[in-house]
Amino acid sequence: MVLSAVYHWTAEQRARDLRPAPEERGAVRRHAHEDMVRGWEEDLSRAQFGRRTLDAIGPNLDRWLERPHGFLTYRLVQVLTGHGCFGNYLHKIGREESPSCHECGAAVDSAQHTLAVCPGWEEQRRVLVGAVGQDLSLPSIVNAMLDDERAWKAMASFCETVMSQKEAAEREREDDPSAPPLRRRRRGRRRRAYDRSSLAPPGGQQVVGTGVPPPALHAPPPSRGNSAVSPAIPPIPPSQGGGAGPAS
Repeated sequence: MVLSAVYHWTAEQRARDLRPAPEERGAVRRHAHEDMVRGWEEDLSRAQFGRRTLDAIGPNLDRWLERPHGFLTYRLVQVLTGHGCFGNYLHKIGREESPSCHECGAAVDSAQHTLAVCPGWEEQRRVLVGAVGQDLSLPSIVNAMLDDERAWKAMASFCETVMSQKEAAEREREDDPSAPPLRRRRRGRRRRAYDRSSLAPPGGQQVVGTGVPPPALHAPPPSRGNSAVSPAIPPIPPSQGGGAGPAS
């Protein structure tokens, strides 16, 4: 959007046989960027989903976009959005029978519960509080992250440590043969996908897990000796009655 606005403005100036200065193009770029951000703010203010994340970042959208430090990681985004290995989210998408917390037994395990309440992560939380302060509401944490690179790194480290452990525990529950089918469903899908994608080695063995012979592309290549024809393909007999056959 910004580049498009600058391009069209420059084209209009040149159509009038004008040569705009770099400072003028810079001003157009800034105005286009401001208009774009204002449009985003209006759209986000009307959004019905993801309000926890939007209410934390929305008031600081300019600072978030222009921040001089910090990058988003997979597990940091999980905690910011609540879409990750949390009981309430897994229950919502049909991966858990209950939204409860496996670490402390609380009725609901959410991103905010993991971040600020669950006693299972008290040690990691103590380090986080030392960097961002006692207020662990998401808006307060986002403000601290934008103010100080140390706070951003502390939050990213907390998310990486805690979420990796929660994911490992979830995988163990999935691998438990006594686990409910609901919890083991994704593991079954992964295994079936692996079986379908398995390739048999040369030599004629069947494709692992499928019970079908390997496709022809796994057959050994034809010999490149004196006979250029593969033994699997019979040679074409000489033409009868002249024509294209070899001379006797």
